[in-house]
Amino acid sequence: MLVYIHGAKCIGIEAVAVTIEVNITLGVGIHLVGLADAAVKESLLRTVTALQAGGFHIPGKKIVINLAPADMHKQGSGYDLPIALGIIAASGQQAMPLLEKYLIMGELGLDGSIRPVSGALPMVELALRQGFRGCILPEQSALEAVDYSKAEIFGVQRLEDVLRILAGEEDPSGLLIWNTDTYRRAVEAASAPGRKPYMDFADIIGQEGAKRGIEIASAGGHNVLLLGAPGSGKSSMAKALAGILPPMSLEESAVTSKVYSVAGRPGGGVGMLRTRPFRAPHISASKAAMLGGGSGDNILPGEVSLASGGVLFLDEFCEAPKSTLEALRGPMEDRKVSISRLKAKIEYPASFMLVAASKTCIKDKYKNNGGNIAFITKY
Repeated sequence: MLVYIHGAKCIGIEAVAVTIEVNITLGVGIHLVGLADAAVKESLLRTVTALQAGGFHIPGKKIVINLAPADMHKQGSGYDLPIALGIIAASGQQAMPLLEKYLIMGELGLDGSIRPVSGALPMVELALRQGFRGCILPEQSALEAVDYSKAEIFGVQRLEDVLRILAGEEDPSGLLIWNTDTYRRAVEAASAPGRKPYMDFADIIGQEGAKRGIEIASAGGHNVLLLGAPGSGKSSMAKALAGILPPMSLEESAVTSKVYSVAGRPGGGVGMLRTRPFRAPHISASKAAMLGGGSGDNILPGEVSLASGGVLFLDEFCEAPKSTLEALRGPMEDRKVSISRLKAKIEYPASFMLVAASKTCIKDKYKNNGGNIAFITKY
């Protein structure tokens, strides 16, 4: 019996459809085809163990699993859950009439638990574009997509939860991410008063000239270079900048949230990012870490993309390798970064505000600024 399960793969900040085809016929062995990497091939052992833990058996026949389109590489562990569902449905162990109406992704544990996957936001957008009823995702991944209220987004913890949704015999609304205890706890934690994630300008005494320059820069989205003696407060003012930036627009929030989702680094809280990101990589970071990189079409975003919509702070700017500084020129001018490989070319957004700080030996000329100079530049 041949069954189809719909999944997805992220290329850049967009998702493309992947169809998992499972066919069981006479023969022996489990065969996985479709340019799968090592993580996907290892999923067979995880899947078999999880199915046995859930009381299902592996049919003693030939099982062929195809990840289509076959000419596109598949990475990651998110195909565990679709493969398991395909084996159950193709072997006739449980009827799942709603199987083809949802986009399904998730990593399986050996006990049948479902672990988070990256790229939940682009996958939900893909499901909406292609007319699916909704998505079935791990709970922690589904939390990223709670703002997409037009689709049914289920947050599941175990394989049994997915089977209950797809069987269509009972009301699964309790598994919608908005009805889960995980969502309620996350909302309560986000609304509880706590320490601010950034410094406050009110806590910085003096440095009025530099503070005024940073205020002007934040209003216009300009880049800033701070020069001053060690301990004069350059880093503190850069960190306090995040607290006075204007709120993110809906478009900015969506783009930046997708970057973090693809990178597997949720920004915390529930739904899309609401505060502008502040990234402060060490100046010894490589060019690939700064711009992004990887092999094939598995290219992850770098610091310039993770800071998109927010602030990229580089301390000890003059000590950075020249190649790294020169590499920032393109993203600052184009507001995006293009990473080319032999088989792929990926574009990530890179619309950030650069704040650089460095020591200087000419501070005596600027005593009215306490040793700090704010140079405001804009490309």
